[in-house]
Amino acid sequence: MNAPHTVHAGEKRYDSVDLSSLAFWSQTAEERERSFAVLRAERPVSWHRPVEGRLLPDPDDAGFWAVVRHEDIMTVSRHTDVFASSAGVLFENIPEDLVEGSQSLLAMDPPRHTKIRRLVSGAFTPRHIHRMQQQISAHARRIVRELAHRPDGRADFMRDCASLLPMRVISDVMGIPREWQDTVAATVSRSISGTDGEGDSRQSPLELLVEGHRRLRGMALDLAGLRRRRPAQDLMTVLVRAEVDGDRLTDADIADFFLLLCLAGNDSTTQTIGHGLRLLTDLPEQRAWLRADLDGRIGSAVEEILRYATPVPTFRRTAVAPTQLGDRHISAGDKVVMFYTSGNRDAAVFREPGCFDLTRDPNPHLSFGGGGAHYCLAAQLARAQLRILFRELLRVLPDIEAGEPEFLTGTSIHGMTRLPCHFTPRG
Repeated sequence: MNAPHTVHAGEKRYDSVDLSSLAFWSQTAEERERSFAVLRAERPVSWHRPVEGRLLPDPDDAGFWAVVRHEDIMTVSRHTDVFASSAGVLFENIPEDLVEGSQSLLAMDPPRHTKIRRLVSGAFTPRHIHRMQQQISAHARRIVRELAHRPDGRADFMRDCASLLPMRVISDVMGIPREWQDTVAATVSRSISGTDGEGDSRQSPLELLVEGHRRLRGMALDLAGLRRRRPAQDLMTVLVRAEVDGDRLTDADIADFFLLLCLAGNDSTTQTIGHGLRLLTDLPEQRAWLRADLDGRIGSAVEEILRYATPVPTFRRTAVAPTQLGDRHISAGDKVVMFYTSGNRDAAVFREPGCFDLTRDPNPHLSFGGGGAHYCLAAQLARAQLRILFRELLRVLPDIEAGEPEFLTGTSIHGMTRLPCHFTPRG
């Protein structure tokens, strides 16, 4: 059994399993799972030093509690009265005046979170998602057709397929005019990747992120002004007309939500699509099982892709009162980080959790959060996109395969910057 180190942070000791180093986050998901397995078995709630590579270093940051078991993640997720989001959901301590502006609903607590979420949730109900399926299918057909007609049968799957559908669907939901969509998509890509896409290193990742946020907020305000003058059947029209307890949403509220949907709603679905193709390439027997009955099996397949890929690996909460979690005492003000990746490999919940099994049922994965007030608002929209795109992709390009990916290194997204693919082109 690994014993904790004797490095102290007040009365706490940093754990010997290092979840904070750049070296740890540079490993593959399978390599990181070895560390999580030790912690799940021996120290399911453990104290760790501040994570390396932060954009905003904080000398007062003492560290964080890592929560790695499925059951404990559910507990933290569902008790917003003890584990709050308003200090931010990332490892980093972000200045208070910037938290809500950069993380919107994710960084709100009840009752404000309840009011705002109720206001926008109408755009994400199962009934509304069902009505959107025809639009999603039309987008998917165009994307796959354009991919299929590449004469050399080769592409960067992330750029030429995976990233396209989520942004087009978000544009439909928000009502982003067609002539704006390429600009919004390029700005989102630069903000997420920390590069300008042209090899220009004059700006740091933080500068690109700040600049991207500024531009997206400006577009949000332009769109809000447009919808005040010309209402339409879209979410932006709902936002500019909405009232919460007699008060209208401010421009800042509207811009914050637009930013969240464009960034978080886009990237997690994009990365799940990329991971899905890679898994179906690496495990041809699973792919063959799925293709034998695409319509009947795509639902369970999507859930397993979500579990195994876990595109959003972590979210943080902050304890607002002293509490007990497992055998550990959590002090008010302590950061508590939920490791969804680990919870999705918990053998107490999942049979043979290390196996990618498209037949898995039930599949209570944590890829949309652990339930409670912050369960992903757009979960059904993401599921619909994944089902429709993979069904179209495997029907039109049954032999498409992924090559070697280039992975992102970081704590906020389990993703790829590039994924070569090849296939037999269609005439």
